[in-house]
Amino acid sequence: MGISARALRFDDSSMWVELSDGRTLGVPLAWFPRLLRATPEQRARYEIFGGGSGLHWPDVDEDISVEGLVAGRGDQTHPAVTAAE
Repeated sequence: MGISARALRFDDSSMWVELSDGRTLGVPLAWFPRLLRATPEQRARYEIFGGGSGLHWPDVDEDISVEGLVAGRGDQTHPAVTAAE
């Protein structure tokens, strides 16, 4: 198995993913419009699945692969947005 997610946290503009290899990856929320628009409570209700290979938010129907995050890929189905939109 490759690198996996162990835990998540958020600040006003970023998602921070703690990885199994000891790194913490910071990702702009603007990369994921559903998470950007979600409430803090919705962001906090996440699931780590697939042995840590995926992240899921049932409240906002968002799924993110850890492999994609490490590769620097954001949401491939929606263009990046800003918090003002």
